[in-house]
Amino acid sequence: MPDQSSVPNYAGAIAHALNRLRHELPGVLTYHNLYHTEQDVMPAALRLARCYRLDEDEIHLLQVAAAYHDTGYIEAYTGHELASARILSEALPGYHFSAQQIERLVNLILATRLPQSPDNLLEEILVDADLDVLGREDFFEQNEALRNEVLALGKEVSKEEWVRGQVRFVSGHRYFTEEEREKIMGRITPTTGL
Repeated sequence: MPDQSSVPNYAGAIAHALNRLRHELPGVLTYHNLYHTEQDVMPAALRLARCYRLDEDEIHLLQVAAAYHDTGYIEAYTGHELASARILSEALPGYHFSAQQIERLVNLILATRLPQSPDNLLEEILVDADLDVLGREDFFEQNEALRNEVLALGKEVSKEEWVRGQVRFVSGHRYFTEEEREKIMGRITPTTGL
């Protein structure tokens, strides 16, 4: 049996991230909030991990990365991924993560920066989970929450400009995992469009 001090405390690390999001995120974040992390990204990452039959250690690492991926919004809107990576790097030694595991988790988070650039399956899964909303029925509701967030942060953008920008983004986006590509193709039909 391994020494308990050398086994990462995955649940504790995740709880730490979610607690920080719950208590420290600015209230104007109507999209990049606890709900996005806990109810969107983490479940989507878990669903994809199971589709690809990842082992338990990889699933745990993916869930930790998903929990921390937007913690940087506590400190900064622009460049939040770097802040998220730093927050994770500072917190996880206290939860018995090795330097190698932390480096892997940092790379997972940094892969979510736009334009996305995943280098392996775990990174592809996290990147796709982060934008899982593009293929969901609640896309328009969540997109309005994102627009409200941008407006609350002081950026003036008309409804027409917003729609044009979102159409460009969605049209140019591609999922990295086959599972997400198949999911989105199953939702687009000649009668429904996107």
